Amino acid sequence: MSEPLIINARLAAPVETVRRALTDPAELRVWLAEHAEVELPQRYEFWGRYTPEGDAPHQRLIHADEHSLRFAWLLDGVETTTGIDPRAEGPDSTVITLTQSHFDFAEAMSGSSIRGALQTYWSLSIANLAAHLEGRPLLPRTDFTSADLCGELVIAAPMAAVYESLTDSEQASAWFGYPIGIEPWVGGRYAMGGFETGYAAKVIDVEPGRKLSVDWGPVGVTTWELAESDGKTKLTFVQSGFDEQNPPYAAWSGSVAGLAELRRYHEMADWQPIWLSVEMPTTADAAS
Repeated sequence: MSEPLIINARLAAPVETVRRALTDPAELRVWLAEHAEVELPQRYEFWGRYTPEGDAPHQRLIHADEHSLRFAWLLDGVETTTGIDPRAEGPDSTVITLTQSHFDFAEAMSGSSIRGALQTYWSLSIANLAAHLEGRPLLPRTDFTSADLCGELVIAAPMAAVYESLTDSEQASAWFGYPIGIEPWVGGRYAMGGFETGYAAKVIDVEPGRKLSVDWGPVGVTTWELAESDGKTKLTFVQSGFDEQNPPYAAWSGSVAGLAELRRYHEMADWQPIWLSVEMPTTADAAS
């Protein structure tokens, strides 16, 4: 048996505010799911197009008290287990720990099971929870009923500064929270993990100061484009060229979650990432 996926993040809000956002169905409908119904300690359900296999609620509440939530979640025929534990770090700071069983990185890479999207699904959800608590617009949520993967966000920073942070390896590694090697020219490498990892995607289109496209192979081509917007920068992000019968939801959700930190990186004078650590399971099918 292996360990579960563990995600730790710092949220800029009192723990009572975070608990309310996690358990109030009206707030859950803002940052997490299209539909949510909560009646603690009997019921904790969310579903809809922004939820994997969200045709109906598939959660079963296991435990709920003032400190934690734990629920079973049936995905692709397997009952997984999710735990959410917020704890006060200070008067206006909360550390949230999310644990998720049955996540397999191989399934994320192959798209063979919707469970492969769990890491990036929860990363994007927590990023949107942070945005909700900070009073910022939400990031585009992944529509698991659609193969149309596109969205936009506005960043309160000059276009030149945003472009530099998207194409400079050091800055991109800082806000994304993971080493990225970038050669921002046609034919250049775009290497998650840095240039020494042995595999890099290929830059296939560049308009200096405005646009860049990267070919990732089976998961398709990612393109972002910048435009001026009332002194701010509008970033439009698109994933295309993939097998529309198996959309790369995991890759898309992870990319969009990263853009949450890009926005905070530019908009906060004392920027610190919300992410404290992410611990990946060592083998497939983490135990519940």
